[in-house]
Amino acid sequence: MTKRRPGLSARMKLTLSYAGFLAVAGALLLAVVWWFLLRYVPDKDKGLLGISPNRYLLVRTFAPAAALAMGFLLLFGLVGGWWLAGRMLAPLDRITAAARTAATGSLSHRIGLAGRQDEFRELADAFDTMLGRLEAHVAEQRRFAANASHELRTPLAISQTLLDVARKDPTQDRDALLARLQVVNSRAIGLTEALLLLSRSERGGFARGPVDLSLVAEEAAEDLLPLAEERGLTLDVTGTPARTTGSAELLLRLATNLVQNAVVHNLPAGQGGTVTVHTEERGDTAVLRVENTGPQVPAALLPTLTEPFQRASERTRTTPDHAGVGLGLAIAASLTQAHTGTLTMTARPTGGLVATVRLPRLSGLPQLP
Repeated sequence: MTKRRPGLSARMKLTLSYAGFLAVAGALLLAVVWWFLLRYVPDKDKGLLGISPNRYLLVRTFAPAAALAMGFLLLFGLVGGWWLAGRMLAPLDRITAAARTAATGSLSHRIGLAGRQDEFRELADAFDTMLGRLEAHVAEQRRFAANASHELRTPLAISQTLLDVARKDPTQDRDALLARLQVVNSRAIGLTEALLLLSRSERGGFARGPVDLSLVAEEAAEDLLPLAEERGLTLDVTGTPARTTGSAELLLRLATNLVQNAVVHNLPAGQGGTVTVHTEERGDTAVLRVENTGPQVPAALLPTLTEPFQRASERTRTTPDHAGVGLGLAIAASLTQAHTGTLTMTARPTGGLVATVRLPRLSGLPQLP
């Protein structure tokens, strides 16, 4: 923190301003009295009309009283100004105390300034809102770090267990052991790559260029078509070109994650499950919508779907062998935000989800019919 030279406090500056204002007002009042009254009194021995005191006597009589009044105004300005400045700056003291408390790492404190709306209360409300967002962000980061540590530790612990068992029992099937180790290692690599991609998308450090979401959707659907067919699902791509600006690679990952989530969390094989990917342009927005059949999704579960490592127990998979790392929708939400868009998750009345991505449409081009 930069050290500053000590100076007058805001309260002292306001106090001096109030006192100075009263002193100047008093001086102006005395000047008005002199200009419009005393200057017309003759400076003669007999005074005005031979019966009134002259100017000399009036000045001698008025000057001490005026000096006393000026001293009182100055003292009153200092005392009253100090009191008024303290009353005015009291909310600022509470805001400063809250800021210092937050600087120590305690984000749960709130100012909660009562009273009618004014500049100080507007500042206090904005500061409380900022503290709330910071607290939620820090809590989310801590939860993410704890979950990531746990998720990364799990495959390593499994690998260690497999190696310990193989060391104690040399008769173990070597091929089976290598196959299991390969699965565990692949899961660890996939989790690490997902974490790196999530971090990259949150930083927003990527090159941007024109991207057609309809082509991205077709490529993602083509890559996941074998997975959908294996699970007995119908995968369709419909709509019109939807042009936006961003990273084609990251937007492909966004579409792939949404389509893969729709395939995995669907109806069991043989029950007519479907996945529909639709693109279009609406006004200044390029829209990518992924809709899938599946079980009913509780409304309370929707806000948590895009949180990292959230594998909701209420949601089912078409096959139990597909165990994701719980980052698919979190990465999709982060990539959408990095492209200044929004991701909305909506439950279908008949079961399943509708994931809608809205991105800014590529400017400078006419809107498609």
